[in-house]
Amino acid sequence: MAQPLVKKDDDRDDEVDYSPFLGIEKGAVLQEARVFNDPQLDARRCSQVITKLLYLLNQGETLTKVEATEVFFAVTKLFQSKDIGLRRMVYLMIKELSPSADEVIIVTSSLMKDMNSRTDMYRANAIRVLCRITDGTLLTQIERYLKQAIVDKSPVVASAALVSGIHLLQTNPDIVKRWSNEVQEAVQSRAALVQFHALALLHQIRQNDRLAVNKLVTSLTKGSIRSPLAQCLLIRYTSQVIRESGVNAQTGDRPFYDYLEGCLRHKAEMVIYEAAKAITELTNVTTRELTPAITVLQLFLSSSKPVLRFAAVRTLNKVAMTHPMAVTNCNIDMESLISDQNRSIATLAITTLLKTGNESSVDRLMKQITNFMSDIADEFKIVVVEAIRSLCLKFPLKYRSLMNFLSNILREEGGFEYKKAIVDSIVILIRDIPDAKESGLLHLCEFIEDCEFTYLSTQILHFLGNEGPKTSDPSKYIRYIYNRVILENATVRASAVSTLAKFGALVDSLKPRIFVLLRRCLFDNDDEVRDRATLYLNTLGDGSVTETDKAVKEFLFGSLDIPLTNLETSLKNYLQYPAQEPFDLYSVPKEVKSQSLAEKKAPSKKPTGLSAQPAAPTSAPDAYERLLSSIPEFASFGKLFKSSAPVELTEAETEYAVNVVKHIFDSHVVFQYNCTNTIPEQCLENVTVIVDASEAEEFAEVGTKPLKSLPYDTPAQTFVAFEKPEGVSAVGKFSNVLRFTVKEVDPSTGEAEDDGVEDEYQLEDFEVVAADYILKLGVSNFKNAWENMDPASERVDEYGLGPRESLAEAVSAVISLLGMHPCEGTEVVPSNSRSHTCLLSGVYIGNVKVLVRLSFGIDGSKEVAMKLAVRSEDESVSEAIHEIVASG
Repeated sequence: MAQPLVKKDDDRDDEVDYSPFLGIEKGAVLQEARVFNDPQLDARRCSQVITKLLYLLNQGETLTKVEATEVFFAVTKLFQSKDIGLRRMVYLMIKELSPSADEVIIVTSSLMKDMNSRTDMYRANAIRVLCRITDGTLLTQIERYLKQAIVDKSPVVASAALVSGIHLLQTNPDIVKRWSNEVQEAVQSRAALVQFHALALLHQIRQNDRLAVNKLVTSLTKGSIRSPLAQCLLIRYTSQVIRESGVNAQTGDRPFYDYLEGCLRHKAEMVIYEAAKAITELTNVTTRELTPAITVLQLFLSSSKPVLRFAAVRTLNKVAMTHPMAVTNCNIDMESLISDQNRSIATLAITTLLKTGNESSVDRLMKQITNFMSDIADEFKIVVVEAIRSLCLKFPLKYRSLMNFLSNILREEGGFEYKKAIVDSIVILIRDIPDAKESGLLHLCEFIEDCEFTYLSTQILHFLGNEGPKTSDPSKYIRYIYNRVILENATVRASAVSTLAKFGALVDSLKPRIFVLLRRCLFDNDDEVRDRATLYLNTLGDGSVTETDKAVKEFLFGSLDIPLTNLETSLKNYLQYPAQEPFDLYSVPKEVKSQSLAEKKAPSKKPTGLSAQPAAPTSAPDAYERLLSSIPEFASFGKLFKSSAPVELTEAETEYAVNVVKHIFDSHVVFQYNCTNTIPEQCLENVTVIVDASEAEEFAEVGTKPLKSLPYDTPAQTFVAFEKPEGVSAVGKFSNVLRFTVKEVDPSTGEAEDDGVEDEYQLEDFEVVAADYILKLGVSNFKNAWENMDPASERVDEYGLGPRESLAEAVSAVISLLGMHPCEGTEVVPSNSRSHTCLLSGVYIGNVKVLVRLSFGIDGSKEVAMKLAVRSEDESVSEAIHEIVASG
């Protein structure tokens, strides 16, 4: 159901305007659509119903096949109306419904008639709709009309044909490329939009031919472009050519730089700005090249138009990151923007000044920023705080004024993210500027006296425990820490107890006083606080002024090198089957629990501030590599290329849960079998997997690592290694049998019996496939990566994929077969699409980069054809990709 669109008036806050679509439902609107069948059409009423249908479709509502067909046939009857407004709504509705091939025939004749109408609006819209809903067969029939439309005298019709050509280029490139002469003629049009659209289409037609693009830019930069929009487009294409051409080695000049500089004197502001932006983004740009662009942007800073001021200051902000000295001439103009009504402009001005300012201007800037901070939202404040942090690291002697500024804004009102940014900044300054440590810690202590965020309080206490004992007078921090034990919630109190214990362990003279405070914590009403206090009192000694044992410090405050999941499982087992001996931490397995690895594949963000503690890698590939390199039998295999996702070899709820991870090396494959015993009364010993590789002829078994013991619900691994031809994507099928010795477990003692019985358990088969040898690796700009790859390595061929349910199914199947990374969202196939292009990238075994361009087409009988183009750093790899597809 549609939601109300609430709009508050500045003067009358109590009044609320609601959306005209409030409460409309699909069923009711479909009933209203019967008005399309009335003998006497009411154009206004019909337009209202179509508007409601379009609104529902754009809100995510879907029509069933029957509903869509009924609406489509009803809408086609509206062609008999002569009302221009209604006709435009009909065009929109047909485009939105995207009828199937057999339904398109119904409206084709009406649209063809409109395409040859004398009314420009009918012609333009008919072209747009026809190109949207027709397939390649009908397109060839109307191609003559489209060519005529491109050079039509009416700008509306010509633009419609050109824009349709841009869309059709994705689905029927061969047809559109035949229009080059007409499109080139349209580039010379006097109509601004026609010239803009024509240039865009012409560039797309030639974009894969670097020489043709170079010729296009060379011819057009001589002055035939009048449209400001087209000029902006040409500037972008020119800067692309400059990037690809580089600097002339003999003269040191860039090709087309004079053209960009000439555009700085254009009468249209958008062209001037586009040229200035293009110059600032040139690779290895010199100060001499930058100067004219900076001068123009400086003039824009004093413009009366907010959009120009914003564009100029944002561009200067980016330039300041790489060429701060080039921007210093603009500092006076930017200082006046600090009081700009637009807070985005003011924030960018502040941060740019902080990047370009010198040491003598820091104090003046701080005064200006102090008044400014109260007027902006938290997200802008965070940007300013990060800029101040960078400035302080740049001028460490100014740490006092900058640290005082950070501490002052820390006391003001603000949200969690804003306060966290300030705390992170103070922490980084303390770490990087030794002189700032004492004052920075005191500022943090004062902050936690009145901190409403539990997370920040605990993180500061942890940091205080690490850094406080190393200061000249650690005792001055104890009061702030113990206040947290008295005044805060249980989480903060527990953290404060740990911090106190750190001071007691690391500062011997404070130990008696710390013990007094820890004893008071024994009466806390929270279990965690009492338990921590008890632990520290029993491990830190007797409270006298003596040095704490190094092993005790390591045990209490050292890093835990045991996976928490393994520790949790071991503790649960210990509680379920109590033993007379105390729990031994060293009995917990240190091998990574594989089941949790797949969940850790999300890329981790770079830690900052308080989070920047050194930590072990948490991604699955890093953990697997560490695990395999720690096993002597596999240490000589070299660098791990890829690890697959776990493949289940048993069904759910069976006695034993086993999955396999395939680790691919250059000339070896290691199978890691992750085993879990789900029977409480049994313990498995000498667990191995017997692998039959008779259907994998290129593989030869070279080693195994059996599992000594597999207690109940404790995941563990056994390994089998195979040798294969080096750098070859060998494939094959493997049969597996789990072999082990079963020993009964006494539930009362938890101990296994001495005698056991040999047993086997049949596992599912699995395959090593070609996709296992390709690592998914995305590229930020596929087009540039493709053009930079040697064309000589390209291999192109066509394949028939047979009948498929849909084009999307065929695309998904090929992506799965190759195991490569889809680029730029091309894995998504538009509904009812007859053709599609998919871009893939990856790394083939041997660290060879591979790019793939797939072009799919589907006919009326659901037969799918595919054109495969491959480029790689090695021609043999391009051929190998074709072999994978041919045999797949």
